[in-house]
Amino acid sequence: MQTNDLQPTLRKATTADAAAITALTEAAYAKYIPLIGRKPQPMTADYSQMVVEHPVWLLEVAEQLGGVLVLIEEPETLLIYSIAVRPDLQGCGLGHRLLTLAENEARQAGCQKIRLYTNAHFVENIELYQRAGYQQTRREEYLGSRLVHMAKRLEPLSQVTQNVETQDKMN
Repeated sequence: MQTNDLQPTLRKATTADAAAITALTEAAYAKYIPLIGRKPQPMTADYSQMVVEHPVWLLEVAEQLGGVLVLIEEPETLLIYSIAVRPDLQGCGLGHRLLTLAENEARQAGCQKIRLYTNAHFVENIELYQRAGYQQTRREEYLGSRLVHMAKRLEPLSQVTQNVETQDKMN
């Protein structure tokens, strides 16, 4: 099943969504606990506070929560703190849709790059981000494992709009 078949909708999270965000994040990240021997950082976050302090987007499918994107604004970049997709919807393109949303949010904020980090044991995530144009910038020790920091240079919003208009004319 592809994203278009699901007809997902996006909206900003509110404090009323915190429990659902926590539950989805725990379900999405649970598979990583055996790999690193602990809960991944997004499973330990206080989402009632995150929703107040940071941009948090919800992707809904058939009026149910299907994915969560948590962004943290930094002085010159936007950090993707977490992308979580409900386990039964993983592999349907929803994570890619959330990644695209994050990049668009960064462009709209005037950022020239976007960054994220993941665990070195999460090889499939690293490969996914590399296919999306992210490059490894550094590695660091963190709670007994290694974090892989990745970043992507972003085209200005005007350039992206121009590229889309050019593609539309060609089709």
